Amino acid sequence: MSIRHYTPRRRRYGQLSPRANGLLLAVVSIAILLQILYPLIHGEALRLLTINIVYWGAGAMLLHALLAYGARYAFTYLTFTFFFALIIEHVGIATAWPFGQYSYSPDLGLRIFQVPLVVPFAWIMIAHPVLTAARRIAGNWVFLYGGIALAAWDLFLDPLMVTSGRWTWTVTGAHVPFQPEIPLSNTFGWLLSGMFLIGVLHVIVPRQKRKAGATFATTDAFMLWTLFSGVVGNLFFFHRPGIALFSGTILAAVLAPYFFNRWLGRP
Repeated sequence: MSIRHYTPRRRRYGQLSPRANGLLLAVVSIAILLQILYPLIHGEALRLLTINIVYWGAGAMLLHALLAYGARYAFTYLTFTFFFALIIEHVGIATAWPFGQYSYSPDLGLRIFQVPLVVPFAWIMIAHPVLTAARRIAGNWVFLYGGIALAAWDLFLDPLMVTSGRWTWTVTGAHVPFQPEIPLSNTFGWLLSGMFLIGVLHVIVPRQKRKAGATFATTDAFMLWTLFSGVVGNLFFFHRPGIALFSGTILAAVLAPYFFNRWLGRP
C-alpha cells in the first residue's frame, strides 16, 4: 500500500501568477478595444471615448510597469512622467516653446494650469513601452532612441486629434509632411522633450525586471497595435493615405531594430 502526497499546484519560477496575468490581459484588451471603436463613433460619445482610451491605455502600461518592475518603478515612473508632461505642456501653451503655438479644446475635461488632466496620461501611456524598447537595444543612446520613438508616435496622434477638434495649431512656417495643420516645430519639440524624459527615466527608475514579473509581450503588443492601427485607420477610416505611408514608415523603421532583437531572443 502506498501513500500519495498531495502537493498544491505552483506556478513555475519566473512566471506571473494567473490572476495577475489575467488582470493585465483584461486591462490591455479593453484599452485596445476602445481604440477599435474610435472610428465607428461620433459626437459626445466620441469625446468620452477619446478620454477613456487615454486613461485605459495609461492604466494598462502602469499595471505592466508594476507587475514587471515593481512598485518603486511604477510610482517613480508615474510621478515623474506626470509632472514633466504637465510642466512641458503648460510651458508650451504659455510660450509656444518647444512645440509651437497651440491650444486645447475645453471638451477634454478637467484642467491643471491650462493643461487637460488627460494629456499627461497620454505621455504615461506611451513612455513606458518606449523606455523598455530603448533599454533593450540602444545602449548608451537610450535617450536618443526614446526621443525619436516618441516623436514618431506623435506623427499619428496629432493629426487625429486636430481633425477631431481636440486641439488646434497656428501654423506660420513649415509643416509636417502630409499634415498641413501641424507645424514642423511640434515634431522637433517632441524629439527634444522625449529625449529628456526618456533620458531621466532611464536614470531614476529601476532597470532590473522582477524574476517573476510580467513579460514584455504586453508592451510589444501595444507598440505593434499602435503602428498597425495608425496605418489602417488612416488608410481606410480617416482617408489620409499620406499619413499612413509617411508616419507608418517612420514608426516602423524606429521599431524594427527592437522587434528584430526580440525575434533573435537576445537578453
